[in-house]
Amino acid sequence: MDTIIVVSGVIMALTFCFVVILRYGFNADLFAYEEWLMTIAFWMFFMGSAVATRHHAHINADILGIFITSARLAWIRLLVVKAIELVILAYLTYLGYSMVAEEVQAYPNWQTSIALKIPFMVPRLGIAIGFLMMAIFTALYLYSLLRNGPGNLSHSPHIPVER
Repeated sequence: MDTIIVVSGVIMALTFCFVVILRYGFNADLFAYEEWLMTIAFWMFFMGSAVATRHHAHINADILGIFITSARLAWIRLLVVKAIELVILAYLTYLGYSMVAEEVQAYPNWQTSIALKIPFMVPRLGIAIGFLMMAIFTALYLYSLLRNGPGNLSHSPHIPVER
């Protein structure tokens, strides 16, 4: 996932660089670059979301967590939050799977982009895999919480609990 994110960022930066050089240096245009950048952007965004889930680096507006000083209450709150998150991600993973399955069933009449004929399956697969990875990382974290119990929250992110 990290490689996909880095390579995608480099491709996007180089593409925009070439677009500027061609447009303002040679008064030309790069043909249909929006189509491949859209596909790359989907992969980069959803792999980035999965990596953020793995590192617990999503933006968090948790005010309740600030007021909880009991390690047991913080653990219970985190269990509930992660369980809700897992249910939502499981449903989104199912929707992503359904989206990809619908594309596979439509073969050989896949929907494609207008100019480059990139199958819509390519970005949709990135969405499905991204949701799947987010669900897996959330499930693993929830399992870790259950296995370690409330006494081992010192390594957990976003828990300002006095230990």
